[in-house]
Amino acid sequence: MFHRFSLVPIVVGAAGLVLVQLAADLTTDATTTETVLDVVGAVAGIAALSRVNRRPVLALTVLAAAALIAPAATPAACTGYVWLASTAALRPALALGLAGVAAHVVRGAWRPTSDGLPFGWWVVLVVLAYGLILGWGRYAQARERLLSAVAADARADERSRIAREMHDVLAHRLSLVATAAGALEYRPDSSPERIAAAAGVVRDGVHQALDELRDVIGVLRAEDAIAGAVPPQPTGADLPRLVEESRAAGTDVTATVEADLAALPDSLGRAAYRVVQEALTNVRRHAPGAAVDLRVTGRPGERLAIEVRNPLTTVAGASPGSGTGLIGLAERVDLAGGTMDVDRGNGEFHLRVSLPWPL
Repeated sequence: MFHRFSLVPIVVGAAGLVLVQLAADLTTDATTTETVLDVVGAVAGIAALSRVNRRPVLALTVLAAAALIAPAATPAACTGYVWLASTAALRPALALGLAGVAAHVVRGAWRPTSDGLPFGWWVVLVVLAYGLILGWGRYAQARERLLSAVAADARADERSRIAREMHDVLAHRLSLVATAAGALEYRPDSSPERIAAAAGVVRDGVHQALDELRDVIGVLRAEDAIAGAVPPQPTGADLPRLVEESRAAGTDVTATVEADLAALPDSLGRAAYRVVQEALTNVRRHAPGAAVDLRVTGRPGERLAIEVRNPLTTVAGASPGSGTGLIGLAERVDLAGGTMDVDRGNGEFHLRVSLPWPL
């Protein structure tokens, strides 16, 4: 596609071709009238081409008129039509293309080419040239629309990824803080040791949430995506620490692990970590105080299975769910090539996730 800043070299190049064609026309046995028409047509063509990006319809009309009277205007007329075909809608581009074809055909009838090309072949050449220019213009516009759509999809995917990452990180940290703060609120008579422990969880959780938020914002602000700008990502080996954080915040977690977490590939370990993180966060938000049964099993070459169970409760302090957490989790699992199933029967919330574990 052409842009306004590239018009100057285009006009200069077309003007050079016009001058070459004008010199060729003047060296032939042209009459005085034809010579005057060649000069006028060449000047009008160059002037109209310099305005094609501002007044394209008027400029192409002038270029067609110039091509009607002077062979020297043909390079400018074709260059201007290339511009129009790559920027305008089909109907005006087709109409002005037909005007250009008509102008060249009429001129070929009353001012035949000096090389003796038959008039029929001249018509074929003109129609073919304008048709190719129009086809190229439609292709260029379709390509630009496709690239814009691809870029928009990429931006949407990146926004979704960042939204999932921020939800996973901040929801987990803030739920830990909320759980510890709730303990301080509802049990003010706790021992000084328990109060100090809960206050420590609040302090550490806020600091970690701020650090992780700062990392994400730093990536968003970075103009160039470089490997060093990406904050450290969790792996499967971090799962025990995640469970201990929840226990420290007061959640009763029973964890059964029958898999080598340290051997998980980075992408699989990160996905497993986010699944468990979201499950524990949901328990603290929607079923505070409920016991959690976590089970992680699997081995290379098969699948990694993650199951999380907790009783459904309606205790005070529970937060109503919007469903965005599970939606984001389902998208993450799907991107990892896994499956996810949620069951709320028999008074129990049961989350089952299966992820492929390559050899």
